[in-house]
Amino acid sequence: SHSFRVRAYASYLAREIGYPPAYLNQLEHGALLHDIGKIAISDAILLKPARLTPAEWLEMKKHPIVGELILSHVAFLAPAAVIVRHHHEAYDGSGYPDGLAGEDIPLGARVFAFADTMDAMTSDRPYRKAAGFEAVQQEVLRCTGTQFDPQIAETFLTIPLARWKELRSEAEAHDSADFRIPESVLV
Repeated sequence: SHSFRVRAYASYLAREIGYPPAYLNQLEHGALLHDIGKIAISDAILLKPARLTPAEWLEMKKHPIVGELILSHVAFLAPAAVIVRHHHEAYDGSGYPDGLAGEDIPLGARVFAFADTMDAMTSDRPYRKAAGFEAVQQEVLRCTGTQFDPQIAETFLTIPLARWKELRSEAEAHDSADFRIPESVLV
């Protein structure tokens, strides 16, 4: 459900900040497919129940570039490729793969950073339990100007926690109801 949740979070936040409606569809595609490049990463790394080694981390950092390459070859998804490539950039330039900073990071990727962080923090991981939405607010406050765009953070922090929880529930309901592989394909 991760991709469905981050799509819901990113889409909602984008509307709240006045994201150009003409680009909302590409933001949603980018959010939904942001981790597609992980198909090129070894399962031993992806499923490791502990922190990654420096070598494993370098391998993991390749997934945004691979994702961009995949999407750029599909005409209707190509506009979302830039969001996929830059979804791990940080506002202060400390992110990857290109070390972009501030407004050099595409707006869609800056919006998406909030959605991805929120879902990562509020979901169980093999190496830690989920935190509450309150912890996300504290993380945004702590990382505004370093990881997060300050202007988007300001809007993010005005959205009630109950709304984020509703979006999570709605996304999970759609995921389980609408995204089933037909049995005919599995046979």
